[in-house]
Amino acid sequence: MPLEVHCMNREEVGLAVEWAAREGWNPGLHDAECFYAADPRGFFLARRDGEPVGSLSAVAYDERFGFAGFYIVKPGCREQGIGHALAERASAYLGSRVVGNDAVVAQQETYKALGFVLAYRNVRYRGMAASGRIGFSNVVSLSAVPFEDLAAYDRVCFPAPRAAFLKCWISRPDGAALGFVESGRLTGYGVLRKCRQGYKIGPLFAESEDIAETLFSSLTRPIAGEEFFLDIPEPNEGAGRLVRRHAMAKVFETARMYRGEAPSVPLDKIYGVTSFELG
Repeated sequence: MPLEVHCMNREEVGLAVEWAAREGWNPGLHDAECFYAADPRGFFLARRDGEPVGSLSAVAYDERFGFAGFYIVKPGCREQGIGHALAERASAYLGSRVVGNDAVVAQQETYKALGFVLAYRNVRYRGMAASGRIGFSNVVSLSAVPFEDLAAYDRVCFPAPRAAFLKCWISRPDGAALGFVESGRLTGYGVLRKCRQGYKIGPLFAESEDIAETLFSSLTRPIAGEEFFLDIPEPNEGAGRLVRRHAMAKVFETARMYRGEAPSVPLDKIYGVTSFELG
């Protein structure tokens, strides 16, 4: 039975998101469009006799950095070399770039064999949104922030520019995108999106724990009574304090791994990871 690996089109990325939902990864309702915008050539689908059997993303953000995700082989088709074929194609596409991923526990040894090294853990926490203080003078809609300011701040906290992705990510329905502005300067931002189950906050970037707390409260107050999730880098002690203050429970973890030299990013400013699929 011949196996073919090709670049996904926009609709096929939607299929990969659906597979991710079946794996229990709880993607956002509108993720596919933004993921595809990040790199339309960076999503790969394996087909056997025309039937989709596996997926892997390899998003090239620039000439130096990429991120891998959506490593899924359909049940019943595993242990048949499909994942290896996808990994070869993705590796060839990303070339000499430093590549990151968030590996689930079951796949960490697979990624080690592909040359990835553990950097730290990201941990998913679940909480129930509570009503709280209404209105913070420094919190504004990101639509009111010049996009070049947002892109510049995001670049501090992410290893590569990702303008096309960000423009899509901050404009999704069923969510919110807020910034914290002090003396005309953006000093933090967060995005809330509706998922298959509850909501997720991601990213949540901030200059201080107090700013992160304010953005967190502003994002969750309108969804009081709903469950939500936040993925934090374990080394960020302030993020750990934040989830404990809000009685959030650990539900999942991944290993942030890199092939090549791990990029230097300020983990103390990263209170919430954007997504496990795209970094």
